[in-house]
Amino acid sequence: MWPNSSPFSIPLFLSFFFLFVCSFHGITGHNIVHETCKKCAQNDPNISHNFCVTSLQADAKSQCANLGELGMISMKLTRENVTKTRSYIKDLLKKKKLDPFMRACLHDCFDLYSDAVPTLKQAMKDYKAKQYEDANIGVSSVVDACTTCEDGFKENQGAVSPLTKRNYDAFQLSVISLSIINMLK
Repeated sequence: MWPNSSPFSIPLFLSFFFLFVCSFHGITGHNIVHETCKKCAQNDPNISHNFCVTSLQADAKSQCANLGELGMISMKLTRENVTKTRSYIKDLLKKKKLDPFMRACLHDCFDLYSDAVPTLKQAMKDYKAKQYEDANIGVSSVVDACTTCEDGFKENQGAVSPLTKRNYDAFQLSVISLSIINMLK
């Protein structure tokens, strides 16, 4: 024990020390999100820097994350988006008054997003195992799914996709994940 110190001095000192370290690490985490998103946007013109920063910062864990952890955060965000989009499509398909073209497109999108969910789960396992090539292939198929879904609506002139924003978000989250995976290779 330190001379002339109370029994509370050491715990108090340690508390302030850990608070300082966590605060410093939080600042670093803030910078890594911006730096990672900056690199992602520079490496891929399809990536919106603002979307990337906003998305990653929505997860509180990003503030103390390293690049590998940011990759997992982006993949979890992608999986959450894809799962919610699949549920949204399922709800749209329950509507009675859908024209046949719209119903067919929604069925196609439902199938694409249904396949994307387990594909992403496997890609996340591959990512955790540092099998980045396999993770890249899985996430790439999600990029294809949301693009194919959106393109299906364009086959009928005048048809408006009810999934444009959701497809865009899934696309953005997927390409952010791919960009981070490629940084780790």
